Amino acid sequence: MTTEASIGLGTIFKLHNGGTPGALVAIAEVFDLTPPNEQADTIDVTHFGSAAREFIFGLTDFGECSFEMNFVPGSDSEDAILDAKASKASRQCEVTFPNAAVWTFNGLVIGYEPAVPVDDKMTATVTVKVTGSVVRT
Repeated sequence: MTTEASIGLGTIFKLHNGGTPGALVAIAEVFDLTPPNEQADTIDVTHFGSAAREFIFGLTDFGECSFEMNFVPGSDSEDAILDAKASKASRQCEVTFPNAAVWTFNGLVIGYEPAVPVDDKMTATVTVKVTGSVVRT
């Protein structure tokens, strides 16, 4: 059987610009991305008649999406990220994978951490908290 595995080259992260409805901006020079991860809460419903602990499903938390990018101070990508963070409002996000699968979600930009080493490339880590669910197409 032939594998369908592929490398991540060509993956694109887009962030809504906060203005025009539906206007997404591709964030430049992203080189590592961790997509949202879906975790279901569990609720302990054990009672005096239980023979062992009993649980039911609670709400699903889609966690966070984070990515690393080349840090280019003053770039359009940095401006878009800082604007989204300063707005304190959720923005539409989109991850397009090399096989054209797309994950769309709303998220809050909660972290922006540049790193400026003396002898290596400058990078920044961006963290987006997913609010709501992820739509996969």
